[in-house]
Amino acid sequence: MDDINKNNELNSELNIVYRYLRKLGISQADAEDVVQETAYKYLLYYDTIQTSKIRSWLIRVSLNFHYDQCRKQRRYDLYLNEGLLETGIKELPEMIFLEKERNREVGYALSKLKPHFQELLLLKYQSGLSYEEISKLLEKPISSIKTNLFRARKQLAKIYKEANHER
Repeated sequence: MDDINKNNELNSELNIVYRYLRKLGISQADAEDVVQETAYKYLLYYDTIQTSKIRSWLIRVSLNFHYDQCRKQRRYDLYLNEGLLETGIKELPEMIFLEKERNREVGYALSKLKPHFQELLLLKYQSGLSYEEISKLLEKPISSIKTNLFRARKQLAKIYKEANHER
């Protein structure tokens, strides 16, 4: 039973990592590959990872692997034609449409922030990391993380309000 609980916990953490990667704009296929590689590395090194730091370890490993893949891709000039990967838009019920519209508006506002602010907000609210975990992950003082998160939230709210007043 203990193995089942550990497996469920790992799957839950990997799902959070996957969603974080997707929020960073990584394609579905690439995010799945990164999560699979991250799970493999976790299985290799799980006995050396502190239980309280599993999520931050998984995110750091996934980001490092993704950055490595990007460097390799640039080195060999392997570019995919995005037009081949696009799918057609289907009609959606009104509620799903409104939810997607709101997510698009928040995503637009988020995209207008500095990349550092984007990363902080995603780590805190999408991945659910604590200030301490973010601090260790980014190797910055907790006070700096708190201050920058405050500024990021304030700027995001301002951009979101301005975008909605223009309509």
